[in-house]
Amino acid sequence: MNTPPAQTPALLRLDNVTTYYAQMRILEGISLQVGKGELVCLLGGNASGKSTTLKTILGIVRPRAGRVLLDGEDVTTWAVPQRIARGVAIVPENRRLLLRGGEKLDDDFERVHTLFPRLLERRNQLAGTLSGGEQQMVAMGRALMSRPRLLLMDEPSMGLSPALVQQNFQIIKDIHTTGVAVLVVEQNATMALSIAHRGYVLSTGEIVLEGPAADLLASEDLKRAYLGR
Repeated sequence: MNTPPAQTPALLRLDNVTTYYAQMRILEGISLQVGKGELVCLLGGNASGKSTTLKTILGIVRPRAGRVLLDGEDVTTWAVPQRIARGVAIVPENRRLLLRGGEKLDDDFERVHTLFPRLLERRNQLAGTLSGGEQQMVAMGRALMSRPRLLLMDEPSMGLSPALVQQNFQIIKDIHTTGVAVLVVEQNATMALSIAHRGYVLSTGEIVLEGPAADLLASEDLKRAYLGR
């Protein structure tokens, strides 16, 4: 279990956010935050609102009420590129791969290849022909090329074998130790909480539990709210 960092200012904060698709309410007054250098998980089952939360953080979806703040600045009306320019990056669900570039590419490639030596071995291979685990490495490496301050991970265990899930979460921990704040959005509560400092649990668009990861792992309330028993 990670030792929580000393109290740090919030790098990301959702403040009482309510979001609709047309007339259907998806999120209802949710508040959460990720401190600088913190690793936080957002847990929930299907249709809990996890994906909408990520889209709200990125600016794909605008809240009907509430605010999104990055480093204390209200970015609720900002477009996606503006938020990315402020240091937000995402590793999307199902490892959707899209190459993007930038400055200091040699240094960035070296950093990515240090984290993912397998990609150096596969550098001449088309991404679509890689294994699921290797594609996840490419997706994470691509996100790191933008040198983010906040990395959003969308269902990093989806579709991977148990061995690759373990490897994937170790890589997330390694990325976090470089100083990047991470928000992991997951259904796999046990794995996510095993690496996180804190966690939040979403159910039908509302935060129903939050707290230190160790407390949530031992919580009977988590089993009732999240596991349905």
